[in-house]
Amino acid sequence: MCYTKTVVCANERKTALKIDKWDGMCLVMKDGFLKAAALSPALRVADCAYNAGRIVEAMRECAARGVKLAVFPELALTGYTCGDLFFQQALQQAALRGLGQVLEASREWDLLALVGLPLAVNGKLYNCAAAVSRGRLLGLVPKKNLPNYSEFYEKRHFAEGNELPIWIQIRDRMGRGCDAPMGTNLLFDCVSIPGLKIAAEICEDVWMPNPPSIRHAMAGATVIVNCSASDEITGKAAYRRNLINGQSARLICSYIYANAGEGESTQDLVFSGHNLICENGTILAESKRLGHGMITADLDLERLRSERRRMESFDLDSYHNDYE
Repeated sequence: MCYTKTVVCANERKTALKIDKWDGMCLVMKDGFLKAAALSPALRVADCAYNAGRIVEAMRECAARGVKLAVFPELALTGYTCGDLFFQQALQQAALRGLGQVLEASREWDLLALVGLPLAVNGKLYNCAAAVSRGRLLGLVPKKNLPNYSEFYEKRHFAEGNELPIWIQIRDRMGRGCDAPMGTNLLFDCVSIPGLKIAAEICEDVWMPNPPSIRHAMAGATVIVNCSASDEITGKAAYRRNLINGQSARLICSYIYANAGEGESTQDLVFSGHNLICENGTILAESKRLGHGMITADLDLERLRSERRRMESFDLDSYHNDYE
């Protein structure tokens, strides 16, 4: 899979970051379709080695089934319900080792995976989705909108994600690691498939009045992925289904929503692994709740590009100045 990482920045900073390319097996779509998956693997809260192993197993299954884009839940490497354990450096370092395990294993497979983890940067902790492909860390997308109401208290642990990407160094205690861009405004542009541009947001981001996915789509993103940990209360599944499907229709995009599963249910919350793959107002795949596993669907990228061209009011040009 050959990817171009497009780093988004404000007009006055355009010269600060450049576009990088990665070489690997070039992805070939069949009849203009791309197979994508949303996954909720089994996990153990705060057991990063175990969780990384389950993620690697799931990626292996994805590769065997021809999946080219795999999306995992929010904070999948640690679990979402770690509470104040997120403050512990031991857990943060274990998450980095788990990410390294996923990166090493990904060298074997021709796919792009989005995996959630906590990441300490410049003295603050961020809730991030790591984009991994062919052994490379393409970028890190931090969560922009942190819920701090009802059963959520994420501002206790995490800082609000930056929009303008910055380059950061990721190192474990042994000094091993890599450099990568980190920011909400990242697009992952596939070299071998014109029109395949992937952007990410995390859970609460899509529940906001002005989600990041809106500007991503207007900047050209055709596929939006969401690493999520959305718990269950009465009626929420139907609301979530309508929200994700409606967003795919509004943005004329494919939307892949991967939600945390029941292994997270260790406190006062219940997580059901409710995963969705939607495209332009149609639900392509939906998981059964209260379980683990994978759903897959074939994304019709040519149809999305055609619909956007036909709909003259879907004006990308007005947003291009804010993106590279």
